[in-house]
Amino acid sequence: MIQGKTVLAIMPARGGSKGIPKKNVKLLVGKPLIAWTIEEAKKSKYVDRLILSSEDDEIIKVAEEWGCEAPFVRPPELAKDDTPGIDPVLHALNTLKEKYDYVVLLQPTSPLRSASDIDHCIEACVSSGASSCVSVTEVSENPQWMYTVDAAGRLFSFIEQTDKNYRRQDLPRFYILNGAVYVSETGILKKSRSFITAATKAYDMPKERSLDIDDDMDFKFAEFVLAEKSFV
Repeated sequence: MIQGKTVLAIMPARGGSKGIPKKNVKLLVGKPLIAWTIEEAKKSKYVDRLILSSEDDEIIKVAEEWGCEAPFVRPPELAKDDTPGIDPVLHALNTLKEKYDYVVLLQPTSPLRSASDIDHCIEACVSSGASSCVSVTEVSENPQWMYTVDAAGRLFSFIEQTDKNYRRQDLPRFYILNGAVYVSETGILKKSRSFITAATKAYDMPKERSLDIDDDMDFKFAEFVLAEKSFV
């Protein structure tokens, strides 16, 4: 709870991962991938309840073993490759009898995200009066230095500029969603069906905690980072 407002955290984890089979329960430095998110969410100062949304029996079993509640089984039609990410969140909100003022989406593919990141994102949303707040990270490859290539192999600037003589430190900063934390007022999310609106605030996370696991290389990098941290 924060400022008298209740907070629900939802962790979506379906079983049909194509890039990494059984990704959500694959062991990452001795723990299932989903366990890293569960542990940090349970450390949060503000999250009143953490639930899992999954259609997969094995994922549900593992999540419950690590202390995450699974109050329902997600319908199979909401666990397809082309299912919009917002649909399982809205399904969870509409399925639960209890109502919450704020909802937090925590994807298990962000195992480097900390409880502090979760809390700071919630604080930024509530204290600013924004309808939502999402975690972002600064991109290292500035789009002003990017090009497209046509069928003939010719380069074209992605962003047209008259002055090409610029230094990195003079360029505007660009950010990308890192997938780690999404926070929104529940009522507004139900109406807008998106965490991103004109009133969304950004929470800037450092690159070293912004990994979003999509393939084997990402998984190996997470293993390296978390193994190193365990020896510090």
